[in-house]
Amino acid sequence: MSAIIEIIVAVMVLAGTVLSLLSSLGFIRLPDIYTRSHAATKSVTLGILFILLGTFIYFWFMHGLISIRLLLGILFVFLTAPVAGHLVIRSAYRSGVKLSDTSVKDELRDDLKKMKQLEQYHSKEG
Repeated sequence: MSAIIEIIVAVMVLAGTVLSLLSSLGFIRLPDIYTRSHAATKSVTLGILFILLGTFIYFWFMHGLISIRLLLGILFVFLTAPVAGHLVIRSAYRSGVKLSDTSVKDELRDDLKKMKQLEQYHSKEG
C-alpha cells in the first residue's frame, strides 16, 4: 500500500513541477501581458495544487497526519491566483496596454462597447 501511495505522490509532485516549468517557459515566451498572465495563473495554479495535494496525500497516508495548513494552502491558491490574474489583466486593459500584434480579436472591447450602448439605452428610457 505504501509503495502505491509513494508512486501516486511522486506522479503528482512531478506533474506539478512539469506544469510549473511549462508555465515559466510560457511566461517568458508569450508576447503580451494578457497571454503571460494566462500562463502564470492557469498552469502555475494547477501545478502548485498538484504539489500541495501530493504532499497532503503523503502525510495523510504515510504518517497519519491531516494537515489543515496544507488544505488551507490549497484553498488559498485555488481561490486567489485566478482572481489576481483576472485583476491584473483588467487593470492592464483599462490602463491602455495594447494587445499583441498576433491577437486576432479583442472581445472585451466589443463587450464594453455593448455595455455602453445598453447603458445609454436605459438612461434614455428612464
